[in-house]
Amino acid sequence: MNDHIKIRKAGGTWVIRAGGAVLGESNRAVELIEGDFPPVIYFPREDVATAFLDDSETRSHCPFKGDARFFSIQTKSQLIKDAAWSYDSPKEGLEDIAGLLAFYPQKAAVEQI
Repeated sequence: MNDHIKIRKAGGTWVIRAGGAVLGESNRAVELIEGDFPPVIYFPREDVATAFLDDSETRSHCPFKGDARFFSIQTKSQLIKDAAWSYDSPKEGLEDIAGLLAFYPQKAAVEQI
């Protein structure tokens, strides 16, 4: 694992909200800390209402984590484009985030409850 990336269990229970709906709640989330960036909470897919997520054509590559795919959130009133991402096959040492979902804080509220 890269020295500037740390992954640990996120303490407590975490919730994701978007478009006035709760999209997920988990006490199994993990926290990824990368350098000086704010921590990112990753949720197990089983704890997220993935029926609200649409696969996006957007892809990105991080030299440290690998290739990410993106998802848009479909709410009753709007499509929130590229609001979440996942590393299905992250680089070696980062397997703890494989397949988990993370959400942009500007597009979905991620809060500890």
